[in-house]
Amino acid sequence: MSTGSATTNEHREIAHAQGPVKLALITVSDTRTEQTDVNAKWLREQIAAAGHETVAYRLIKDEPLQVAEVLNELAASEARILLWNGGTGIAPRDTTYDVLSKHLEKTLPGFGEIFRMLSYEVVGPAAMLSRATAGVYRGKLVISTPGSPNAVQLAWNKLIAPELEHLAWEVIR
Repeated sequence: MSTGSATTNEHREIAHAQGPVKLALITVSDTRTEQTDVNAKWLREQIAAAGHETVAYRLIKDEPLQVAEVLNELAASEARILLWNGGTGIAPRDTTYDVLSKHLEKTLPGFGEIFRMLSYEVVGPAAMLSRATAGVYRGKLVISTPGSPNAVQLAWNKLIAPELEHLAWEVIR
């Protein structure tokens, strides 16, 4: 380590000292309702258990205009992380990735790469169908995962939760 450089652990300590992270949850689905949105329910529980806060929730159809409107609305909110689930496949109705990727100002290719690697261990070659992605838009971290409950839980447990505070801090430091 060179003199004066901060290590990842130092960054995590600084990030933790910033306090709870505020998140917005967005479920993209043509079939789910607020009552059947198991991903939002599960994520809210995980976020609260980790000492963080869900400050906004949206359930929208996979319509490009709705995706763009919600992205812009929540980018102007107090949320520091916009956590999307759904709309990342390759079916004709899956447009969330397309809209988000056009807006991201900086991308985190490693998120999607690692997600697909971890997903491959569970679902095999079907992991290549996922267009999970992450990046920065208007000073907010945007994370987009597939909408299956297993995918949401995998992304949260293996990628998002362990680095949540660090990710939130990096985009504002």
